[in-house]
Amino acid sequence: MINRILTGWNIPRAFYLVIGSVIFIQSIVQVEWLGIAFGGYFASMGLFGFGCAAGKCYPVSRKTNEPGTANLDFEEIKKQ
Repeated sequence: MINRILTGWNIPRAFYLVIGSVIFIQSIVQVEWLGIAFGGYFASMGLFGFGCAAGKCYPVSRKTNEPGTANLDFEEIKKQ
């Protein structure tokens, strides 16, 4: 758990932590329960590095020169 908190930091992860913390603290001051849950979720995403904060919001494109991938040749078939 400590390793997950201390490594893998990037700009989106820090952004999630900061914005989530601001929402969380502001919601505590104003006693907004939904805001506390919302801010806590985003702050924990940034702190523990899961979800979009870890860069897993979009599929990773595969390069054709990676080992274990094969180049595929396609042949176009025209309908007459």
